[in-house]
Amino acid sequence: MEQINNDNKIKYINYCIATFAKQYRMSLLAAFNYLDRYGGLAFLDECYEAEHLLSIEDAINDIAIICKNNGGQLE
Repeated sequence: MEQINNDNKIKYINYCIATFAKQYRMSLLAAFNYLDRYGGLAFLDECYEAEHLLSIEDAINDIAIICKNNGGQLE
């Protein structure tokens, strides 16, 4: 059961990275590096149980706010 949850979390985080990259017109690698550097990935990992129940737009907004609060500078 734990393996299924981990697989779902990985798929969800990958989807969030791809959606974030598309929304902010970044490459996947740039989005991954940005989210890793400014805490967005850690937030998604730690808060997966709640975040995956929200719309993808809400999740992307949440990680953008987390990153901005940690020094990230997106428009």
